[in-house]
Amino acid sequence: MDEHGRAVGIDDPEEQTRQVFRNLEVALKAAGSDFARVVKLTVYLTDLDDLAVFRKVRDEYLDHSAPPASSLVQVKGLINPAFRVEIEALAVI
Repeated sequence: MDEHGRAVGIDDPEEQTRQVFRNLEVALKAAGSDFARVVKLTVYLTDLDDLAVFRKVRDEYLDHSAPPASSLVQVKGLINPAFRVEIEALAVI
């Protein structure tokens, strides 16, 4: 969702993944943290064909030479049918 509560990238997994990372960045900043302090990601994808896109975008936000621990789960669907990706990040504050 963007800052106006609209679903983003319904037909574009890269755009939607970028929006998720932008949202995470805002939340991390609000908590006094940042992507360098993320220690664990849990990623939920509705389509594993989106995995390469997720990795591309993830590597723009996280240091891929020292990535956080991560888990990937393929799910049948997310709370909103327009959502293709959901990411949970745990960070040191």
